[in-house]
This record gives sequence, C-alpha cells and structure tokens, in this order.
Amino acid sequence: MNREEHEGRQGEVRRAIEQIGTCVVDSAIRVHCALGPGLLESTYEHCLAYELRKVGHSVDCQVTVPIQYREIKIDAGYRLDLLVDRLVIVENKAVERFLAIHAAQLLSYLRLTNLKLGFLINWNVSLLRDGLHRYVNEL
Repeated sequence: MNREEHEGRQGEVRRAIEQIGTCVVDSAIRVHCALGPGLLESTYEHCLAYELRKVGHSVDCQVTVPIQYREIKIDAGYRLDLLVDRLVIVENKAVERFLAIHAAQLLSYLRLTNLKLGFLINWNVSLLRDGLHRYVNEL
C-alpha cells in the first residue's frame, strides 16, 4: 500500500469513527429524554446499547481490558461499559458531578486499547449536554 492509499484508508476510518460518535450522541439524547436523570448506570447502559444496536451498530457491554506490563498480561478487572463497532468507547456515570478520575479512567482505557474516540456520559443531569464529554486519544 502506498502513502496515498494509506492516507485514504486512514481518512475512511476517521470518518467512520466520527459517524459512530454522532450516533452515540444522538442515541444518548434519546435515552436521556425518555428516562431523565436519577437511575442506575446499568439502566442507561442497557438502553443506550439497545438504541445503538437498533440503528445497526455492534455494541459490546462490559468488555474486559487487560493490562500489559512488560512480558505479563494482567486481568485487573478493568471493563469498558460499551464498545461500539470496536472503535468507540462509552463510559457511563450517574453521579452528582464528574471528577478528574472519571476522565482519567476513560483516557486510560483509550490508551490501553489504542482507540481514538471515547465518550464520558453523566446521566444524572437535567440536560444531557451538561453531562456529555468527548475525549480523543492522540495516539
């Protein structure tokens, strides 16, 4: 594959990731409008997965993320809430407010999986736009 073909392929992947991201946001808004704040994270996770699958996305829930340290692989119990089309991570929270550790967790997951885009969603807000944060791993 020459450089132009490689750059073209990278552009296609970026566009696909952006389309998934748009769908995540649209689907999250639908779920939040229907349910509002105050429920458990797991409720929002199941409903968001349903919405995303309904429009044709592959969604895996509670995906194990092992840690590679030197020559050993450690299953330390880290799990992605949602992995959409094996390209985008969604972490769900139902908290009074985001803490720095929530963003650090998502950024670590992006780095450990070598994925580019993730969303941190706090469902416990009146307007979802106040609880929706997009993070990009610059690899």
